[in-house]
Amino acid sequence: MLPQNLPEPVNEASPKQSPIPDAPPPPAAAASPAKSKKLTLVPLIFIIYFEVAGGPYGEEPAVQAAGPLLALIGFLVFPFIWSVPEALITAELSTAFPGNGGYVIWAERAFGPFWGSLMGTWKFLCGVINNAAFPVLCIDYIQKAIPVLESGWPRYIAVLCFTLALSFLNYIGLTIVGYVAVALGVASLSPFILMSLIAIPNIRPHRWLSLGEVHKPQKTYPLALLISVIFTCVSYLIPLFAVTGAIPLDQSQWETGFHAQAAELIAGKWLKYWVQVGAVLSAIGLFEAGLSSCAYQCLGMADIGILPKFFGARSKWFNTPWVGILVSTLLALSVSYMNFQDIIASANFLYSLGMLLEFASFLWLRWKWPMIERPYRVPMKLPLLVIMCLVPSAFLILIMVIATKIVYLVSGLMTVAGIIFFFFMKICKSKNWLKFNVVKPDQDDTQTHVL
Repeated sequence: MLPQNLPEPVNEASPKQSPIPDAPPPPAAAASPAKSKKLTLVPLIFIIYFEVAGGPYGEEPAVQAAGPLLALIGFLVFPFIWSVPEALITAELSTAFPGNGGYVIWAERAFGPFWGSLMGTWKFLCGVINNAAFPVLCIDYIQKAIPVLESGWPRYIAVLCFTLALSFLNYIGLTIVGYVAVALGVASLSPFILMSLIAIPNIRPHRWLSLGEVHKPQKTYPLALLISVIFTCVSYLIPLFAVTGAIPLDQSQWETGFHAQAAELIAGKWLKYWVQVGAVLSAIGLFEAGLSSCAYQCLGMADIGILPKFFGARSKWFNTPWVGILVSTLLALSVSYMNFQDIIASANFLYSLGMLLEFASFLWLRWKWPMIERPYRVPMKLPLLVIMCLVPSAFLILIMVIATKIVYLVSGLMTVAGIIFFFFMKICKSKNWLKFNVVKPDQDDTQTHVL
């Protein structure tokens, strides 16, 4: 259950200045209307939920590979060694260094513009490539009812229309996306809640043992992350307990989509169709959350001068970052027509690189500026924080080690392209070919390093 990149708090106001005289200067804030609407707690919870999960759709191969017992143990234990540390790190950094750029700002503050730009490249490409899969997944489900969408021009046009329609929803506002995420979350999870309740009389416990933009971000963000982690774990575990306990085990059948077959066995075809509709709604939610993250990342990178100023342009009608949405949508469309199995694997490789850089940025910023104001601070000293980061880092390194040669090649080419892009942007700045936001350099990097 590797989470995708979390959405950053969309805080339009200038961040609060730290009282520490040699603290890092805040990133430049983009101008925005005074009455701009911001995300509140519940919509933010569901946007984060769709960023990191989207429901138990796709958890079936874990049972096929390891059996119910190990799958259940995995979904119980993994959040504590991955999701909780990542949520704690995000809560501290997003409140200490608020801004639309999120992890790009953190890497830039820790290691300088080059690493901030490279972090942006890794995360942006990863997000856009993953986003490309969701409209295709929706069409894959819909084609079961409309066979003409299986191939050819009807399929291409359907993917195009679906992508554009979902992108337009992002264009009309992050607040709208938040409330849509709430509705999609409730609708996509409701069949699993019902299936779990219906399955209770048939559960046999011995079967489990078989082997085989944010309002008040300083307060809202940590709470939303905590609730999202709990929400995500529960949404994976309850259906898995119900289905594995109510249906005799045949691991060979536990492929992606088996939950729909299980729903038919437990309650009938009506619930099977409901689960399939829920899968489409879940994919829509995943796309909307991912596109928001990519678009506001572009905005944040423009705010701190990594991207040209026009990437920070906002819609006059909806105050949304329309350039970021447009670029993300066009790239996702171009990938969606490819056979992108290796490209998706490469995107996950880049995601792993980005997460390792995020962990390093967190630890370095805690050591470099220990006294800077942090509205939320992970209650650990630096040595314990290092240990906390080492465990998920080991999983990331394992994913990278077992990658194929083609994944290494594609990931390497994407990384080289990101490096070339950074130096090209430097030339554009020096030659005044493009306009960039001007960010004040660090006043002083010297602080007492407290462990």
